[in-house]
Amino acid sequence: MIQRSNYLLVRRYLQDPEEIYQLSGSSLGRYRFYLRHLLLWAGETPFQQAAKLRPTFPGYVSNLPGRQGETPLTPVTQKKIIEAGKRFFIWAKQNHPKEFGSLSAAWLESLRPPRVRESSAEHEYVSLEEVLQLIAIPHEEDDLALLRDKAAAAMLFLSGARASAFTTLPIAAVDLPGRALRQWPELGVVTKNGKRATTFLLPIPELLAVAQTWDQVIRLKLPATAPWYAPVSARWGSQSLEGSEPGKNRHQALDKRLRKLFDLAGLPYKSAHKFRHGHAVYGLLKAQTMADYKAVSMNLMHHDIKITDSIYAPILSEEVKERIAGLAAIPLSLPETEFDGLLSQLSNTDLSKVLRIVASRLSA
Repeated sequence: MIQRSNYLLVRRYLQDPEEIYQLSGSSLGRYRFYLRHLLLWAGETPFQQAAKLRPTFPGYVSNLPGRQGETPLTPVTQKKIIEAGKRFFIWAKQNHPKEFGSLSAAWLESLRPPRVRESSAEHEYVSLEEVLQLIAIPHEEDDLALLRDKAAAAMLFLSGARASAFTTLPIAAVDLPGRALRQWPELGVVTKNGKRATTFLLPIPELLAVAQTWDQVIRLKLPATAPWYAPVSARWGSQSLEGSEPGKNRHQALDKRLRKLFDLAGLPYKSAHKFRHGHAVYGLLKAQTMADYKAVSMNLMHHDIKITDSIYAPILSEEVKERIAGLAAIPLSLPETEFDGLLSQLSNTDLSKVLRIVASRLSA
């Protein structure tokens, strides 16, 4: 049983994000999901006595089963649930100081995710090499669905857009000559928390060409209000485009089609969100200054660069480790022309500058 006073307090708490912060319905749904675990943990015990409960809230969350009954939840999900609970109790102390006076600052600080090893799956991302393999899949000229899916793979990597935004982009929101996407809610684009931004595509010619091919097809046959990731219907062996408005589960259809695309390429499946990770990793590894880093962060529609760092630092650290390990294969001494040739193969980063300095000092 859930304590009624706890339920009413959570309900009151959720009014603030909705009325003051104006969060979207999907974001509020996630908050409700996270706080539901808080209600189930407390049971019939009033929240004012939460410090006495055993197991502790972090301990309870660490044993929650994940999808399909497997245990435990992923570390990322555990962290979100526990942080949501902590924010709730901070709000409760601020707004009801007498009732929640027994909850000390030390106890609030104890509401932190347990230290566990993150799975490698959480650090996965789609690399440029994988996208190139996906778009290289041969297709018949009249196979609109496969052409669209290859263009989707290219555009997801180029843009870093979330699946919910990408699948609701109207044709009018896509400006390939300007390499821009208008992720504007007023155009029907479903963005996280209803954010509005014009974002930009990575300058990768091979991927832009595939996206352009699809773009030309749909602009000839569909209105500007139709979705760029347009539905394709098949009847009597032929395919045709539809300009129907995308449904709520359109992003799930995208993942289903991507799964087929990965199968055709002989690659292990990675979700649409892993393309967003790939976009970020590609951009951040190319960044040479903090201004570049900030630009990548803004293109991901993060309101704070700290968010970008917290999400992608673990992924980048693995990439850096591999690159540093690869330096062992570089000979200690090379003729100047060979050394210059090696440097020219490296990406345009400060690493090449560092290597030149090291080389000049070793030869001094």
